[in-house]
Amino acid sequence: MAKELNEDTGFKISIKTLIGIAFAIATIVGMWFALQADIQEAKELPKPPEPEVTRMEFDMKDQIVRQTIMTTQEDVKEIKIQLDKLNDSLSPIFCLYRSDDSKYRISANPS
Repeated sequence: MAKELNEDTGFKISIKTLIGIAFAIATIVGMWFALQADIQEAKELPKPPEPEVTRMEFDMKDQIVRQTIMTTQEDVKEIKIQLDKLNDSLSPIFCLYRSDDSKYRISANPS
C-alpha cells in the first residue's frame, strides 16, 4: 500500500544535498539580477544611428563594379591576343595547344 503524506512524514536529506540545492538557487538568483542589470544598461545606451546608403552612393558603387568587370574582360581579350601571337611565333619551335581541360600545353614540334 502507498504511504500517505501528512504532518508526521519525514525524509532524510544529507548536508551535501542541501548545500548543492542552496548553491543552485544562489546561482540562478545571481544570474537573474545580472541579466536585469544588463537589460537596464541596454535601455540607457544611446540608439545607434541608422545606416544611410543614398541612392547616389549605391549607383556610384554599382557603376564602379560594372566598369571593373568590363575592364577585366578587355584585359582578358588582350591577353588572349598576346597568347595567340606568342603561339604563332613559337609554332616553328614548339606546338602550343589547348587540351580538353582548357589549359595550354606545350609539346615539341616534330618538324
